[in-house]
Amino acid sequence: MVKAGGIFVCILIIGLDIAAGILGLEAEVEQNKEKHLRLWIFECKEPSPEAFKLGLGAAAFLSIAHVLANLLGGCYNCICSQDDLQKASPNRQLTMACLVFTWIILAVGLSMLVIGTLSNHKSRASCGLTHHHFLSIGGILCFVHGLFCVAYYVSATATEG
Repeated sequence: MVKAGGIFVCILIIGLDIAAGILGLEAEVEQNKEKHLRLWIFECKEPSPEAFKLGLGAAAFLSIAHVLANLLGGCYNCICSQDDLQKASPNRQLTMACLVFTWIILAVGLSMLVIGTLSNHKSRASCGLTHHHFLSIGGILCFVHGLFCVAYYVSATATEG
């Protein structure tokens, strides 16, 4: 039963991250459909309400996937010092490496999605520096986040047992 539950959790995390990635990429497509005028590095564009909704959904799914992976993966064998890390088993080291990478990818990916989403808010119809590809980069990072979250979950639960 534990294996079936673990497989379900992995599929759920991957599913949420894939959904977030697809929504981020679709938001980029919708954003590019809007009218814009570009002069060197400055750009004037209309915000896309559809891109705003899709970007918001992508950020929400990414956040939910991260919370689930961290809550269900747990931190049974937390490493608090460099000595603990060097003395830890390879599986515990892998667990901590994956945990650190999931947090870094979350920070960068969520930042990209939020910046891209906010540039499509209704009150942001203005001119300024270009904000190209933030949504698509955030969407791609959602896929990478899913891989590291599953690796973290699997290695954390293997360490537990």
